[in-house]
Amino acid sequence: MTARRVEGGRASGPPGEPRVRKLQILGTGCAKCRLLTEHVEQAARELGIDYTLEKVTGIQDIAAFGVVATPALVVDGEITVSGRVPTAESLKALLR
Repeated sequence: MTARRVEGGRASGPPGEPRVRKLQILGTGCAKCRLLTEHVEQAARELGIDYTLEKVTGIQDIAAFGVVATPALVVDGEITVSGRVPTAESLKALLR
């Protein structure tokens, strides 16, 4: 993962530079939450995307997203997965 300063959802730097994806894993830290994190990181690495990863573990913080089933994945502010652990391969389609 390349560290970049993020401004407005885009990597700072010259125009045309790829944006940094904001990935958030919502869950209390259970085995499925950890597995989703592994799959997300694998998919992002294989796609070669720049990303930041945040783990949201507080029940109230998770509820604020409107998620009722964990684990969940939020990509750039949009809930893309909830209540299941997709394979790394299927996550690639969500991250493109």
